Amino acid sequence: MPRNLISSDAAIRSIKPGDERRRITDGDGLYLLLFVKGGAHGWRFDYTHQTKRKTISLGTYPDVGLGAARAEAERCRALVASGVDPSKKRQQTKAQHKAVAHAEKIAAAGGAAAGTFKADAQAWLVHQRARWTPGTMAMIQRQFEADVYPHIGARLTSDLSALDVLDLAKKVESRGAGEQASRLLQRVRSVFRHAIVHTRSIKTNVTLDLQAREVLKPRSVKHRSALPASLLPDFWRSLNEYQGDPGTVNALKLLMYCVPRPGELRHTPWSELPDKAKEWRIPADRMKMPTEHIIPLSRQALEVIAAQRKRTGQDPLVFPSPFYPGTPMSENTLNSALARMGYKGIATAHGFRGLFSTICNEHDQDPDVIELCLAHVERDGVRAAYNAARKLRQRAELLQWWADFLDSQQP
Repeated sequence: MPRNLISSDAAIRSIKPGDERRRITDGDGLYLLLFVKGGAHGWRFDYTHQTKRKTISLGTYPDVGLGAARAEAERCRALVASGVDPSKKRQQTKAQHKAVAHAEKIAAAGGAAAGTFKADAQAWLVHQRARWTPGTMAMIQRQFEADVYPHIGARLTSDLSALDVLDLAKKVESRGAGEQASRLLQRVRSVFRHAIVHTRSIKTNVTLDLQAREVLKPRSVKHRSALPASLLPDFWRSLNEYQGDPGTVNALKLLMYCVPRPGELRHTPWSELPDKAKEWRIPADRMKMPTEHIIPLSRQALEVIAAQRKRTGQDPLVFPSPFYPGTPMSENTLNSALARMGYKGIATAHGFRGLFSTICNEHDQDPDVIELCLAHVERDGVRAAYNAARKLRQRAELLQWWADFLDSQQP
């Protein structure tokens, strides 16, 4: 906890012009610069991100009081603990708000006529923006522009029937995209609910009875095949004898030792793995959850990285495509290699995460640490930030144990 050295707002108000002090420290990075802007005092917070010392402004006093400054400083400490730069986070938030404001301006200028489904959908998207990352919002917008607006966007929401909405979902389902159809139906139903409460363009919700599990075809859940532990010796033998691209072998090994998601591995730039680094820091914008993920590197992982650096160290990407310069390894490369090794239907690239979880739990490793290694982030952001920071040493120990276990299975 920070050492609160400033006693009260009254103590700040008692400071008179001519005070010889340049700043007053409140502890753990928070301090008040005296008379910095038109006679006002400025709150500042110092922190370290990726070994660099940085400062962020938290506003001026008295516009921002002592309690508010402390609360904002605490929020910044949580971000730093989770590997997020508060200054960069603020810039991203401002950029997102600017983009949303621009979209609202376009809509207000005639982007969609009032009362139409497109207008109601745009209003719903704006309302939901705080719940989503910019990437998620962009993805949902693309889905509406491709599969919804061309068919019902210009129609009044009040004129739409349940069959109109069902037809949208059926069109998507007919092209073999059952999961997308289900999500589309869910989102369109949300637009109707929002229209009743907020835009008030409709009085009744005709989509209430449209439940995806009842109106769309049943979908079998396909779990990503995880290699059984009993096959590890045979797998290692096949991997060591693999005659394909050595970069693919290195990618599979690093996937096993570090258990990232395959997409996170394929798009890794060398800037995330600087020479002699002991940790792999994947920034928030490359993660499924918008939080930086830190992977402590085992001895074995460092050896794989060193071997790959000799191959592609001059390239921006750790695992570039051998056919298309400047692009990452194809998403099919790893699973295709597993298929050629004889493991089609038995193992997938993503399945190594399941193997890691299963074996670690069977060996009574700490479940919380296992989940942190898999970047399964808690929904409580502040708690998740402190938990991730507190467990970093334990994660390093677990990943080294895991790498040693995998090596023990080599024939």
